[in-house]
Amino acid sequence: MAEAKDTKIRAENTNPLTAPSFVGTIAKGVHVVGGMGNALSVETDAGVVQVDTGNSRGKAREMIASLRELTDAPVHAIVYSHGHMGYNDGVTAWLEDAERRGDPAPRIIAHENLVRRWRRYRETEPLQKLFIELQFRAPIGSVEQPLKMTLPTETFRESMTLATCDRRIEILWAPSETDDAVALWLPGERILYGSAAVTPSIPNVGTPLRSLRDPVRWADTLDRLASLEPEVLVMEFGPSLEGRERIQGVLRATSAALRWLRQQVVERMNRGLGVVEILHDLDYPPELFDQPWMRPLYGHADYIVRDIFRAENGWWDRNPTHLHPAHPDAAAAAVAQAITDRGAVLARVRELRDAGQVQLALHVVDVLALAPGDEPDLVEARALKAELCRVLAEDSPSFVSQSLYLSAARVIADGAPKPTGVR
Repeated sequence: MAEAKDTKIRAENTNPLTAPSFVGTIAKGVHVVGGMGNALSVETDAGVVQVDTGNSRGKAREMIASLRELTDAPVHAIVYSHGHMGYNDGVTAWLEDAERRGDPAPRIIAHENLVRRWRRYRETEPLQKLFIELQFRAPIGSVEQPLKMTLPTETFRESMTLATCDRRIEILWAPSETDDAVALWLPGERILYGSAAVTPSIPNVGTPLRSLRDPVRWADTLDRLASLEPEVLVMEFGPSLEGRERIQGVLRATSAALRWLRQQVVERMNRGLGVVEILHDLDYPPELFDQPWMRPLYGHADYIVRDIFRAENGWWDRNPTHLHPAHPDAAAAAVAQAITDRGAVLARVRELRDAGQVQLALHVVDVLALAPGDEPDLVEARALKAELCRVLAEDSPSFVSQSLYLSAARVIADGAPKPTGVR
Protein backbone atom coordinates (compact mmCIF):
# COMPACT_ATOMS: atom_id res chain seq x y z
CA MET A 1 0.00 0.00 0.00
CA ALA A 2 1.24 3.46 -0.81
CA GLU A 3 2.10 5.44 2.29
CA ALA A 4 -0.15 8.46 2.75
CA LYS A 5 1.71 11.72 3.28
CA ASP A 6 -0.04 14.93 4.34
CA THR A 7 2.84 17.22 3.47
CA LYS A 8 4.68 15.43 0.67
CA ILE A 9 2.14 14.82 -2.02
CA ARG A 10 3.61 13.82 -5.36
CA ALA A 11 3.43 16.69 -7.85
CA GLU A 12 2.50 19.08 -5.04
CA ASN A 13 4.67 21.73 -6.63
CA THR A 14 2.93 21.40 -9.99
CA ASN A 15 0.25 23.84 -8.84
CA PRO A 16 0.80 26.67 -11.34
CA LEU A 17 -0.66 29.17 -8.90
CA THR A 18 2.20 28.61 -6.45
CA ALA A 19 4.99 27.89 -8.92
CA PRO A 20 7.47 30.73 -9.47
CA SER A 21 6.41 33.03 -12.28
CA PHE A 22 8.63 33.52 -15.30
CA VAL A 23 10.24 36.93 -14.90
CA GLY A 24 12.06 38.66 -17.72
CA THR A 25 11.89 40.69 -20.92
CA ILE A 26 10.03 39.14 -23.85
CA ALA A 27 10.91 41.85 -26.37
CA LYS A 28 11.84 45.50 -26.29
CA GLY A 29 9.41 47.15 -23.91
CA VAL A 30 7.49 43.91 -23.17
CA HIS A 31 8.14 42.32 -19.78
CA VAL A 32 6.86 39.84 -17.22
CA VAL A 33 7.38 41.14 -13.69
CA GLY A 34 5.85 38.31 -11.68
CA GLY A 35 2.36 38.18 -10.22
CA MET A 36 -0.02 35.24 -10.01
CA GLY A 37 0.91 33.78 -13.35
CA ASN A 38 2.68 35.81 -15.98
CA ALA A 39 1.50 39.38 -15.40
CA LEU A 40 2.52 41.33 -18.48
CA SER A 41 3.93 44.88 -18.61
CA VAL A 42 3.95 46.65 -21.99
CA GLU A 43 5.65 50.02 -22.45
CA THR A 44 3.99 52.58 -24.73
CA ASP A 45 4.32 56.30 -25.39
CA ALA A 46 1.32 56.86 -23.12
CA GLY A 47 2.80 54.80 -20.30
CA VAL A 48 2.77 51.19 -19.18
CA VAL A 49 -0.13 48.87 -19.92
CA GLN A 50 -0.16 46.38 -17.05
CA VAL A 51 -1.98 43.06 -17.34
CA ASP A 52 -2.83 41.81 -13.83
CA THR A 53 -1.53 43.22 -10.59
CA GLY A 54 -0.71 40.32 -8.27
CA ASN A 55 -2.46 38.28 -5.63
CA SER A 56 -1.61 40.52 -2.66
CA ARG A 57 -0.42 44.00 -1.81
CA GLY A 58 2.99 42.58 -0.96
CA LYS A 59 3.28 40.84 -4.32
CA ALA A 60 2.10 44.02 -6.05
CA ARG A 61 4.85 46.03 -4.37
CA GLU A 62 7.42 43.48 -5.57
CA MET A 63 6.07 43.77 -9.11
CA ILE A 64 6.14 47.56 -9.01
CA ALA A 65 9.74 47.51 -7.79
CA SER A 66 10.70 45.18 -10.65
CA LEU A 67 8.92 47.40 -13.15
CA ARG A 68 10.69 50.51 -11.88
CA GLU A 69 14.04 48.86 -12.60
CA LEU A 70 12.93 48.80 -16.24
CA THR A 71 11.07 52.08 -16.70
CA ASP A 72 9.93 55.12 -14.75
CA ALA A 73 6.94 55.69 -17.03
CA PRO A 74 3.53 55.98 -15.39
CA VAL A 75 1.10 53.08 -15.51
CA HIS A 76 -1.38 54.21 -18.14
CA ALA A 77 -3.80 51.28 -17.95
CA ILE A 78 -4.40 48.09 -15.96
CA VAL A 79 -6.07 45.21 -17.76
CA TYR A 80 -7.74 42.35 -15.88
CA SER A 81 -6.89 39.12 -17.71
CA HIS A 82 -10.01 37.41 -16.31
CA GLY A 83 -12.27 37.43 -13.29
CA HIS A 84 -10.89 34.68 -11.08
CA MET A 85 -9.91 35.73 -7.60
CA GLY A 86 -6.27 36.44 -6.83
CA TYR A 87 -5.00 37.76 -10.12
CA ASN A 88 -5.85 41.35 -9.24
CA ASP A 89 -6.07 41.40 -5.46
CA GLY A 90 -3.09 43.78 -5.53
CA VAL A 91 -4.64 46.44 -7.76
CA THR A 92 -5.10 48.97 -4.94
CA ALA A 93 -1.34 48.99 -4.33
CA TRP A 94 -0.81 50.00 -7.97
CA LEU A 95 -3.42 52.75 -7.69
CA GLU A 96 -1.83 54.05 -4.50
CA ASP A 97 1.61 54.00 -6.14
CA ALA A 98 0.32 56.10 -9.04
CA GLU A 99 -1.18 58.60 -6.58
CA ARG A 100 2.05 58.74 -4.57
CA ARG A 101 4.03 59.45 -7.75
CA GLY A 102 1.59 62.16 -8.81
CA ASP A 103 0.59 60.18 -11.92
CA PRO A 104 -2.95 60.15 -13.32
CA ALA A 105 -5.04 57.26 -12.04
CA PRO A 106 -4.63 54.29 -14.40
CA ARG A 107 -7.56 53.18 -16.50
CA ILE A 108 -8.84 49.79 -15.32
CA ILE A 109 -10.06 47.72 -18.26
CA ALA A 110 -11.89 44.40 -18.28
CA HIS A 111 -14.37 42.46 -20.35
CA GLU A 112 -17.98 43.36 -19.58
CA ASN A 113 -18.73 39.84 -18.29
CA LEU A 114 -16.29 40.32 -15.43
CA VAL A 115 -18.64 42.77 -13.72
CA ARG A 116 -21.45 40.23 -13.71
CA ARG A 117 -19.08 37.52 -12.43
CA TRP A 118 -17.90 39.66 -9.53
CA ARG A 119 -21.44 40.60 -8.58
CA ARG A 120 -22.22 36.88 -8.46
CA TYR A 121 -19.09 36.25 -6.37
CA ARG A 122 -20.16 38.96 -3.93
CA GLU A 123 -23.63 37.43 -3.65
CA THR A 124 -22.15 33.98 -2.97
CA GLU A 125 -19.08 35.15 -1.04
CA PRO A 126 -19.24 32.54 1.80
CA LEU A 127 -19.52 29.80 -0.84
CA GLN A 128 -16.60 31.24 -2.83
CA LYS A 129 -14.47 31.29 0.33
CA LEU A 130 -15.32 27.65 0.99
CA PHE A 131 -14.29 26.79 -2.56
CA ILE A 132 -10.97 28.57 -2.04
CA GLU A 133 -10.38 26.66 1.19
CA LEU A 134 -11.16 23.30 -0.37
CA GLN A 135 -9.28 23.85 -3.63
CA PHE A 136 -6.17 25.31 -2.00
CA ARG A 137 -5.99 23.02 1.04
CA ALA A 138 -6.75 25.68 3.64
CA PRO A 139 -8.56 24.86 6.90
CA ILE A 140 -12.30 25.37 6.71
CA GLY A 141 -13.15 28.85 7.94
CA SER A 142 -9.63 30.21 7.50
CA VAL A 143 -10.49 32.62 4.67
CA GLU A 144 -11.92 35.43 6.76
CA GLN A 145 -11.12 38.62 4.87
CA PRO A 146 -13.64 39.95 2.34
CA LEU A 147 -12.89 39.03 -1.25
CA LYS A 148 -10.98 41.81 -2.99
CA MET A 149 -12.83 43.06 -6.04
CA THR A 150 -12.01 46.51 -7.42
CA LEU A 151 -14.36 46.96 -10.36
CA PRO A 152 -13.00 48.16 -13.71
CA THR A 153 -13.53 51.72 -14.86
CA GLU A 154 -13.98 50.63 -18.49
CA THR A 155 -15.37 47.49 -20.13
CA PHE A 156 -15.68 46.23 -23.69
CA ARG A 157 -17.49 43.45 -25.53
CA GLU A 158 -15.46 42.10 -28.46
CA SER A 159 -12.20 44.07 -28.55
CA MET A 160 -10.52 47.29 -27.55
CA THR A 161 -7.46 48.93 -29.10
CA LEU A 162 -4.87 50.96 -27.23
CA ALA A 163 -2.79 52.71 -29.85
CA THR A 164 0.07 55.18 -29.47
CA CYS A 165 2.71 56.46 -31.86
CA ASP A 166 5.06 53.59 -31.13
CA ARG A 167 2.85 50.61 -30.33
CA ARG A 168 -0.58 49.15 -31.00
CA ILE A 169 -2.17 46.86 -28.41
CA GLU A 170 -5.34 44.94 -29.18
CA ILE A 171 -7.30 43.58 -26.21
CA LEU A 172 -9.37 40.66 -27.48
CA TRP A 173 -12.23 38.81 -25.83
CA ALA A 174 -10.93 35.25 -25.39
CA PRO A 175 -13.66 33.17 -23.67
CA SER A 176 -12.05 30.04 -22.32
CA GLU A 177 -11.55 29.22 -18.64
CA THR A 178 -13.93 32.10 -17.96
CA ASP A 179 -16.37 34.00 -20.14
CA ASP A 180 -14.54 37.24 -19.28
CA ALA A 181 -11.00 36.22 -20.26
CA VAL A 182 -9.05 38.51 -22.56
CA ALA A 183 -5.90 38.12 -24.64
CA LEU A 184 -3.46 40.85 -25.68
CA TRP A 185 -2.15 41.02 -29.23
CA LEU A 186 0.80 43.16 -30.24
CA PRO A 187 0.57 43.01 -34.06
CA GLY A 188 3.73 45.01 -34.68
CA GLU A 189 5.85 42.52 -32.72
CA ARG A 190 3.58 39.49 -33.37
CA ILE A 191 3.47 38.82 -29.63
CA LEU A 192 0.36 37.21 -28.16
CA TYR A 193 -0.46 37.15 -24.47
CA GLY A 194 -2.78 34.17 -24.17
CA SER A 195 -4.08 34.85 -20.65
CA ALA A 196 -6.30 32.12 -19.18
CA ALA A 197 -6.93 30.68 -22.66
CA VAL A 198 -3.44 29.20 -22.96
CA THR A 199 -1.84 27.27 -20.12
CA PRO A 200 0.96 24.68 -19.93
CA SER A 201 -1.50 21.92 -19.03
CA ILE A 202 -4.81 20.51 -20.23
CA PRO A 203 -7.51 23.21 -20.41
CA ASN A 204 -9.21 23.66 -17.06
CA VAL A 205 -12.75 22.77 -18.13
CA GLY A 206 -15.11 21.12 -15.66
CA THR A 207 -13.12 21.77 -12.52
CA PRO A 208 -15.20 20.22 -9.72
CA LEU A 209 -16.18 23.32 -7.76
CA ARG A 210 -16.97 25.75 -10.57
CA SER A 211 -19.75 26.52 -12.99
CA LEU A 212 -19.94 25.15 -16.52
CA ARG A 213 -17.21 25.95 -19.02
CA ASP A 214 -17.72 25.38 -22.73
CA PRO A 215 -14.88 23.36 -24.32
CA VAL A 216 -16.01 24.10 -27.89
CA ARG A 217 -16.05 27.83 -27.23
CA TRP A 218 -12.55 27.46 -25.77
CA ALA A 219 -11.50 25.58 -28.91
CA ASP A 220 -12.95 28.37 -31.04
CA THR A 221 -10.89 30.89 -29.05
CA LEU A 222 -7.69 28.86 -29.57
CA ASP A 223 -8.33 28.67 -33.33
CA ARG A 224 -8.99 32.41 -33.47
CA LEU A 225 -5.76 33.14 -31.59
CA ALA A 226 -3.86 30.76 -33.88
CA SER A 227 -5.18 32.63 -36.91
CA LEU A 228 -3.23 35.68 -35.72
CA GLU A 229 -0.05 33.67 -36.45
CA PRO A 230 1.95 34.90 -33.45
CA GLU A 231 5.70 34.49 -33.34
CA VAL A 232 5.82 34.63 -29.53
CA LEU A 233 3.15 33.30 -27.18
CA VAL A 234 3.14 34.28 -23.51
CA MET A 235 1.11 31.66 -21.65
CA GLU A 236 -0.71 32.25 -18.39
CA PHE A 237 2.02 30.27 -16.60
CA GLY A 238 5.50 29.07 -17.48
CA PRO A 239 7.98 30.19 -20.12
CA SER A 240 6.88 31.70 -23.41
CA LEU A 241 6.61 29.71 -26.63
CA GLU A 242 8.56 30.93 -29.64
CA GLY A 243 8.26 30.14 -33.33
CA ARG A 244 5.15 30.33 -35.49
CA GLU A 245 5.06 26.63 -36.31
CA ARG A 246 5.46 25.50 -32.71
CA ILE A 247 2.77 27.88 -31.48
CA GLN A 248 0.37 26.80 -34.23
CA GLY A 249 0.95 23.19 -33.22
CA VAL A 250 0.10 23.80 -29.56
CA LEU A 251 -2.97 25.95 -30.19
CA ARG A 252 -4.44 23.84 -33.00
CA ALA A 253 -3.76 20.51 -31.26
CA THR A 254 -5.34 21.69 -28.01
CA SER A 255 -8.39 22.85 -29.95
CA ALA A 256 -8.56 19.48 -31.71
CA ALA A 257 -8.41 17.63 -28.39
CA LEU A 258 -11.30 19.64 -26.98
CA ARG A 259 -13.37 19.04 -30.12
CA TRP A 260 -12.54 15.32 -30.01
CA LEU A 261 -13.80 15.12 -26.44
CA ARG A 262 -17.04 16.84 -27.34
CA GLN A 263 -17.65 14.51 -30.28
CA GLN A 264 -16.83 11.34 -28.35
CA VAL A 265 -18.90 12.23 -25.30
CA VAL A 266 -21.91 13.22 -27.42
CA GLU A 267 -21.71 9.95 -29.35
CA ARG A 268 -21.81 7.99 -26.09
CA MET A 269 -24.58 10.12 -24.61
CA ASN A 270 -26.65 9.40 -27.69
CA ARG A 271 -26.17 5.70 -27.01
CA GLY A 272 -27.58 6.18 -23.52
CA LEU A 273 -24.39 5.92 -21.49
CA GLY A 274 -24.19 7.72 -18.18
CA VAL A 275 -21.30 9.98 -17.29
CA VAL A 276 -19.35 7.43 -15.23
CA GLU A 277 -19.82 4.83 -17.95
CA ILE A 278 -18.44 7.31 -20.48
CA LEU A 279 -15.43 8.04 -18.26
CA HIS A 280 -14.55 4.35 -18.31
CA ASP A 281 -15.31 3.86 -22.01
CA LEU A 282 -13.09 6.55 -23.51
CA ASP A 283 -9.69 5.72 -24.99
CA TYR A 284 -7.75 8.97 -25.38
CA PRO A 285 -5.65 9.17 -28.58
CA PRO A 286 -2.01 9.74 -27.61
CA GLU A 287 -1.35 12.11 -30.51
CA LEU A 288 -3.77 14.54 -28.86
CA PHE A 289 -3.41 13.84 -25.16
CA ASP A 290 0.12 12.52 -24.62
CA GLN A 291 1.61 15.94 -25.23
CA PRO A 292 3.56 18.22 -22.87
CA TRP A 293 0.91 20.94 -23.08
CA MET A 294 -1.90 18.47 -22.23
CA ARG A 295 -0.52 17.20 -18.94
CA PRO A 296 -3.21 16.97 -16.21
CA LEU A 297 -1.28 19.19 -13.81
CA TYR A 298 -4.29 21.26 -12.79
CA GLY A 299 -7.26 20.28 -14.89
CA HIS A 300 -8.02 16.75 -16.04
CA ALA A 301 -9.65 15.09 -19.07
CA ASP A 302 -12.23 13.51 -16.75
CA TYR A 303 -13.32 16.98 -15.68
CA ILE A 304 -13.91 17.99 -19.31
CA VAL A 305 -16.01 14.88 -19.93
CA ARG A 306 -18.15 15.72 -16.91
CA ASP A 307 -18.76 19.30 -18.07
CA ILE A 308 -19.76 18.20 -21.56
CA PHE A 309 -22.17 15.69 -20.06
CA ARG A 310 -23.48 18.21 -17.54
CA ALA A 311 -24.14 20.76 -20.29
CA GLU A 312 -26.49 18.37 -22.12
CA ASN A 313 -28.08 16.45 -19.25
CA GLY A 314 -30.06 17.43 -16.20
CA TRP A 315 -28.92 16.95 -12.63
CA TRP A 316 -30.40 13.45 -12.34
CA ASP A 317 -27.88 10.58 -12.47
CA ARG A 318 -30.66 8.22 -13.65
CA ASN A 319 -30.73 6.31 -10.38
CA PRO A 320 -34.38 6.52 -9.22
CA THR A 321 -33.19 6.39 -5.61
CA HIS A 322 -31.76 9.87 -6.11
CA LEU A 323 -34.84 11.43 -7.73
CA HIS A 324 -36.46 12.47 -4.42
CA PRO A 325 -33.82 11.35 -1.90
CA ALA A 326 -34.08 11.08 1.85
CA HIS A 327 -31.85 13.31 3.95
CA PRO A 328 -28.27 12.04 3.60
CA ASP A 329 -27.95 11.33 7.33
CA ALA A 330 -31.20 9.37 7.41
CA ALA A 331 -30.31 7.38 4.29
CA ALA A 332 -26.79 6.59 5.53
CA ALA A 333 -28.08 5.58 8.97
CA ALA A 334 -30.60 3.21 7.39
CA VAL A 335 -27.89 1.59 5.26
CA ALA A 336 -25.56 1.21 8.26
CA GLN A 337 -28.35 -0.35 10.32
CA ALA A 338 -28.92 -2.92 7.59
CA ILE A 339 -25.32 -4.16 7.88
CA THR A 340 -25.22 -7.08 10.29
CA ASP A 341 -21.45 -7.57 10.15
CA ARG A 342 -19.79 -4.18 10.10
CA GLY A 343 -16.43 -5.73 10.90
CA ALA A 344 -16.58 -7.64 7.64
CA VAL A 345 -17.19 -4.39 5.75
CA LEU A 346 -14.16 -2.74 7.37
CA ALA A 347 -12.06 -5.82 6.69
CA ARG A 348 -13.04 -5.73 3.03
CA VAL A 349 -12.09 -2.06 2.84
CA ARG A 350 -8.61 -2.88 4.15
CA GLU A 351 -8.27 -5.82 1.72
CA LEU A 352 -9.06 -3.58 -1.22
CA ARG A 353 -6.75 -0.84 0.07
CA ASP A 354 -3.88 -3.27 0.54
CA ALA A 355 -4.47 -4.67 -2.96
CA GLY A 356 -4.11 -1.17 -4.40
CA GLN A 357 -7.81 -0.90 -5.28
CA VAL A 358 -8.23 2.30 -3.33
CA GLN A 359 -11.15 3.71 -5.31
CA LEU A 360 -13.15 0.53 -4.81
CA ALA A 361 -12.29 0.64 -1.11
CA LEU A 362 -13.69 4.16 -1.00
CA HIS A 363 -16.99 2.97 -2.45
CA VAL A 364 -17.25 0.15 0.09
CA VAL A 365 -16.33 2.23 3.13
CA ASP A 366 -19.14 4.67 2.40
CA VAL A 367 -21.60 1.98 3.45
CA LEU A 368 -20.57 2.89 7.00
CA ALA A 369 -18.59 6.14 6.76
CA LEU A 370 -21.55 8.29 5.72
CA ALA A 371 -23.68 7.29 8.69
CA PRO A 372 -23.92 9.80 11.56
CA GLY A 373 -23.07 8.85 15.09
CA ASP A 374 -20.08 8.01 17.28
CA GLU A 375 -20.31 4.23 17.35
CA PRO A 376 -16.76 2.82 17.20
CA ASP A 377 -17.15 1.09 13.83
CA LEU A 378 -18.59 4.25 12.25
CA VAL A 379 -15.75 6.33 13.64
CA GLU A 380 -13.28 3.75 12.33
CA ALA A 381 -14.94 3.81 8.90
CA ARG A 382 -14.58 7.59 8.71
CA ALA A 383 -10.92 7.36 9.70
CA LEU A 384 -10.39 4.77 6.96
CA LYS A 385 -12.12 7.02 4.45
CA ALA A 386 -9.85 9.93 5.35
CA GLU A 387 -6.83 7.65 4.93
CA LEU A 388 -8.05 6.48 1.52
CA CYS A 389 -8.49 10.08 0.40
CA ARG A 390 -4.88 10.82 1.34
CA VAL A 391 -3.69 7.78 -0.61
CA LEU A 392 -5.64 8.88 -3.69
CA ALA A 393 -4.14 12.35 -3.38
CA GLU A 394 -0.69 10.82 -3.42
CA ASP A 395 -1.40 9.18 -6.76
CA SER A 396 -3.31 11.97 -8.50
CA PRO A 397 -1.49 14.08 -11.12
CA SER A 398 -4.00 16.94 -10.92
CA PHE A 399 -3.41 19.58 -8.25
CA VAL A 400 -7.15 20.16 -7.99
CA SER A 401 -7.89 16.48 -7.41
CA GLN A 402 -5.05 16.31 -4.87
CA SER A 403 -6.46 19.31 -3.06
CA LEU A 404 -10.02 18.03 -2.90
CA TYR A 405 -8.91 14.63 -1.62
CA LEU A 406 -6.75 16.25 1.05
CA SER A 407 -9.38 18.81 2.02
CA ALA A 408 -12.00 16.09 2.25
CA ALA A 409 -9.68 14.01 4.42
CA ARG A 410 -9.20 16.96 6.76
CA VAL A 411 -12.92 17.70 6.98
CA ILE A 412 -13.74 14.04 7.67
CA ALA A 413 -10.99 13.70 10.26
CA ASP A 414 -12.06 16.93 11.98
CA GLY A 415 -15.68 15.85 12.10
CA ALA A 416 -16.86 18.62 9.75
CA PRO A 417 -16.61 21.65 12.09
CA LYS A 418 -19.10 23.52 9.90
CA PRO A 419 -21.36 22.54 6.98
CA THR A 420 -19.28 21.84 3.91
CA GLY A 421 -21.22 19.23 1.98
CA VAL A 422 -18.12 17.01 2.26
CA ARG A 423 -19.02 13.55 3.46
